[in-house]
Amino acid sequence: QTSTHSALLLRINLPKSLILIHHTEEAESKQDGNGEADGEEESTEQEVIVIQDTGFTVKIQAPGTEPFDLQVSPQEMVQEIHQVLMDREDTCHRTCFSLQLDGNVLDNFAELKSIEGLQEGSLLKVVEEPYTVREARIHVRHIRDLLKSLDPSDAYNGVDCNSLSFLSIFTDGDLGDSGKRKKKGNELEQIDCTPPEHILPGSKERPLVPLQPQNKDWKPMQCLKVLTMSGWNPPPGNRKMHGDLMYLYLVTVEERHVSVTASTRGFYLNQSTTYTFNPKPANPSFLSHSLVELLSQISPAFKKNFTALQKKRVQRHPFERIATPFQVYSWTAPQVDHAMDCVRAEDAYTSRLGYEEHIPGQTRDWNEELQTTRELPRKNLPERLLRERAIFKVHSDFAAAATRGAMAVIDGNVMAINPGEETRMQMFIWNNIFFSLGFDVRDHYRELGGDAAAHAAPTNDLNGVRAYGAVDVEGLYTLGTVVVDYRGYRVTAQSIIPGILEREQEQSVIYGSIDFGKTVVSHSKYLELLEKTSRPLKVQRHKVLNEKNDVAELCSSVECKGIIGNDGRHYILDLLRTFPPDLNFLPVDGEELPPESQRYGFPRQHRHRLACLRQELIEAFVEHRYLLFMKMAALQLMQQKANKDSNKTDLPAITEASEMSTESNGKELDESIPGLAQAKELAETLVAEDGSDPKSREVVLNACKAVGSISNTSFDIRFNPDIFSPGVRFPEESTEDVQKQKQLLKDAAAFLVSGQVPSLIKDCLDHSTLPMDGATLTEALHQRGINVRYLGTVLEFVEKTPAKAQLEHFYRIGICELITRCAKHIFKTYLQGVELSALSAAVSHFLNCFLSSFPDAVAHLPADELVSRRKSRRRRNRVPGGGDNTAWASLTPSELWKNIASEAQNYYHFTLHCESVDQVVEKYGFQKITLLREISIKTGIQILIKEYNFDSRHKPAFTEEDILNIFPVVKHVNPKASDAFHFFQSGQAKVQQGFLKEGCELINEALNLFNNVYGAMHVEICACLRLLARLNYIMGDHAEALSNQQKAVLMSERVLGIEHPNTIQEYMHLALYCFANGQLSTALKLLYRARYLMLMVCGEDHPEMALLDSNIGLVLHGVMEYDLSLRFLENALTINTKYHGARSLKVALSHHLVARVYESKAEFRSALQHEKEGYTIYKNQMGEAHEKTKESSEYLKYLTQQAVALQRTMNEIYKNGSNASIMPLKFTAPSMASVLEQLNIINGIIFIPLSQKDLENLKAEVQRRQQLQELGKSEEPSEDSPLELEDKIPID
Repeated sequence: QTSTHSALLLRINLPKSLILIHHTEEAESKQDGNGEADGEEESTEQEVIVIQDTGFTVKIQAPGTEPFDLQVSPQEMVQEIHQVLMDREDTCHRTCFSLQLDGNVLDNFAELKSIEGLQEGSLLKVVEEPYTVREARIHVRHIRDLLKSLDPSDAYNGVDCNSLSFLSIFTDGDLGDSGKRKKKGNELEQIDCTPPEHILPGSKERPLVPLQPQNKDWKPMQCLKVLTMSGWNPPPGNRKMHGDLMYLYLVTVEERHVSVTASTRGFYLNQSTTYTFNPKPANPSFLSHSLVELLSQISPAFKKNFTALQKKRVQRHPFERIATPFQVYSWTAPQVDHAMDCVRAEDAYTSRLGYEEHIPGQTRDWNEELQTTRELPRKNLPERLLRERAIFKVHSDFAAAATRGAMAVIDGNVMAINPGEETRMQMFIWNNIFFSLGFDVRDHYRELGGDAAAHAAPTNDLNGVRAYGAVDVEGLYTLGTVVVDYRGYRVTAQSIIPGILEREQEQSVIYGSIDFGKTVVSHSKYLELLEKTSRPLKVQRHKVLNEKNDVAELCSSVECKGIIGNDGRHYILDLLRTFPPDLNFLPVDGEELPPESQRYGFPRQHRHRLACLRQELIEAFVEHRYLLFMKMAALQLMQQKANKDSNKTDLPAITEASEMSTESNGKELDESIPGLAQAKELAETLVAEDGSDPKSREVVLNACKAVGSISNTSFDIRFNPDIFSPGVRFPEESTEDVQKQKQLLKDAAAFLVSGQVPSLIKDCLDHSTLPMDGATLTEALHQRGINVRYLGTVLEFVEKTPAKAQLEHFYRIGICELITRCAKHIFKTYLQGVELSALSAAVSHFLNCFLSSFPDAVAHLPADELVSRRKSRRRRNRVPGGGDNTAWASLTPSELWKNIASEAQNYYHFTLHCESVDQVVEKYGFQKITLLREISIKTGIQILIKEYNFDSRHKPAFTEEDILNIFPVVKHVNPKASDAFHFFQSGQAKVQQGFLKEGCELINEALNLFNNVYGAMHVEICACLRLLARLNYIMGDHAEALSNQQKAVLMSERVLGIEHPNTIQEYMHLALYCFANGQLSTALKLLYRARYLMLMVCGEDHPEMALLDSNIGLVLHGVMEYDLSLRFLENALTINTKYHGARSLKVALSHHLVARVYESKAEFRSALQHEKEGYTIYKNQMGEAHEKTKESSEYLKYLTQQAVALQRTMNEIYKNGSNASIMPLKFTAPSMASVLEQLNIINGIIFIPLSQKDLENLKAEVQRRQQLQELGKSEEPSEDSPLELEDKIPID
């Protein structure tokens, strides 16, 4: 099924000709009935690399239908036409057919261009073929998929890469052209703009049910009551010889019970009943080649409903139904009826190992597939695309298989390979994947922190695999690795090195050490391969001593083992120390950390000794050192210049400089010295030279020494990952080197605390980083190389920041993350003691203790369902997930919160003063629903979607019926599409320089390549579509913007989740484009949806909420709902004032927007008051002469005139009573154009009239803005200054 989807989408999404660097005049999509777009490119004289030839049209003739045209490309395989036919409304019920051209059967796996005589206009006949058992099964499964195509239960259950999407409910499918058909006239009257009560500013209720609005399509039209395998399977021998393949049992909607034979010729009714076997054909037998044709003849309801269902299925946006590359799980689900489903039942029992039906006769050899795809050629673009696509596909399949295997292991459905040992030590093999549990077996990690180390090692190892995979050295192989957390256990799944199971580990390791450095071996081939990774991964080649004092040379940490498999490939495994240790969390006797670290109370004891620095930190540190290196060289050159006059060559200043290098090397250095810039240029040329001139050599040498470079002639920083590893010794001659390395590690640890943490806080203060929930916060930390174990330190830093009030949102999210992570740690050990039958009771009890105000949550032991006290107690704990005690039931809320506080203290070194959930909520301003969302996502809990009463003091919030499922939390490698990413980045760069058209083309190109590698659904494609939509919008193509942004929203919902912060942003962008397209009610619905989601994810008090409320307020102003509009705009004003400071330009703009609404209401006094505030800010920030200030003062004059006129009229009325001659007042509803103009301003979009001259101005403007930005002034773009994208486009 998955392959069908991806093939389909590729057809829908990819222009048939992939041209790389092209300037399309107009890539118009011709749509045919099938939803394929075919781009025709006219390329100008630029260099063009054509990968594929352009498409052509063939005619298809299927039995019983009119011939139809199908657009195909020469690159496609015949099989892809099969997939399309199986998806088309009129041919979807056929699976077992061949395509014939002039009577010749086409080979399924042939490319179209290789088929003789196939050309534009050829007629392909669909010919029904005889069934085999395999084909019959495929047919039944396909029919079942068609019957279930609108049913969301697979998405709720997290299977087959289905996931939820709700966008179509809010748009009623009427985006773009279909939406235009509604009458254009004055649409304003019929719109109901009142939002639900809980969305209004200030509302305290946070309902959960609206998270999943009811989709009317999901109340499925029933086509069949039952379709299952019959109990008479498999056919006895003599019936086999009559062509019987299998028997099905059906109950139609009309309550007719029938027995069907699947035979080689098709499907027919037989005379069997439930209890008597009579395989003879019934009379009439209705023999049909397709089950659908048979059912349509015997059940009128089936015929009617199946047709309607297929119509609906084809109308859905493809993005709503295509499989995602990795499974996304939903933490809430409604109560879904459990219906009979033969295919699902059969799948569960035959436990389809890894989809064997695609691969005849064996399970997949994962290791072979993973390594072979790596070996594919990569010399040119088409080869790289093919290779990356193969790597990505195998990875996502492997992740899915590993996840299923890990769950089977914990659920006790897999036999261990060492069944005699105790549970924690067992290892498993399933479907050619090796599984081990995250416990410290055989005291392997005793020195390093026991189980805590064994729990951290797999994720470290995964980071190592990711890093080596990204460097991608030919000839060096890593294992497929997936880490799965499920039911409190951590399982590592790895592909198996050929031959490793037959031999002992000792004899196969030819590089590295299996006992943490006692015996160490090296190998020249491994050194040569690892040498290539040394520079990109910043790993220093070094020598270590083994027990016998022999020297071995390594280019990785000692634990990294090299094994040559039976396939002759060089594998490396155990990459848990790829990156150097983090000294802030590794106290070493006799070693002092730099003062910056000590100031924050480092070094601190950590649970284990495997804490390492993140790769992002290493990169940032090296970057930082490089700048320093340049400055040092430049300083010396200036001094040499200064000393040219006097003959002093001996420079005292260098020593000074190297002393200051550690900490205060920042801006002070820059500003204090004039002419530094020229010297820097000099330094750069100097570094580039070969260092022949002794003077310059000395300069470089000094600078190298100062920054700790490992070479004396050029800048090169690398780390020795074995420093401070217990049990690793270094030879005498490298003592000095080891000292240098120790210093470097200390500097890196200090840089994290003194450089990266403050820079994160600074980015939060100037709103270039806006985390909304735990996941986005973690991402923000990781981007800067800060590990989450520093969360306590970051929060302390926020507490000490003078502008703490402007970081309140960040602080709250941080505390929330800290609490839910502590709860997760406790939950992990809590779950390990729970037996399967008590799982839902235990989880609901834990959630009650965590969230419910009910003081004495009592657990209900599940004794009620099956009472048998005579359990044999002998076979205890034979399976990993088979805990058998009831200790979990004794947990109380106060005990849990005590544990959370002590966990926060021990792990994060952060003091929480709270003894209950209500105190936390009170003290930090949390919402319980947010805590529930965070803990559910982190632990994989799925709960019933209903309104929970957390605050009742009389009964607990959760019962065991509310816990629907527990899902795995999966970590794996995400292979990248490198070429596509380069195109995307250069497209972004072009856009930021103001070359919109070129940028747009590059990004379209990137989109093509992304689709080529990832298929249709992927996070990076989502970013691509969002940027494209924004560019379309700026360049005035609103319809195209709408269509791209719709795809971005759907994709974000499907790939990231329906309430992920990214999805919320996508909804806001889509609303803007809807408004610009005149679809006002849709725009409002989308904004209300975004506001609901944001309230749930982070509450009302967040800087992004101000932007959202300004948007809602403006749209409401546009539809003349003034009072509602004011509620939102005034809320935005409050939030902006809080987070941007009362003097900010954002606040001035907020005042102006509020003033405009008051003006429309003719309340001029209030309008004047607000506009004055705004005017004052503009005057102080921009000066009298700035056009913003002038505009504001004009508007003030106008308001004053209106106010005076109004007053006159009122006086007139008072004087003369009702017969007064009243001057008509101008009450104006704002024009749509003016509302849209304001919307564009607040969303940072400025339109560009592009001409050559404008481009010049634009460049100057961009430079001016960058300078402004450095002064921190640039908050609001001025309206007419032509400027492109204001917001920074996030790069994943």
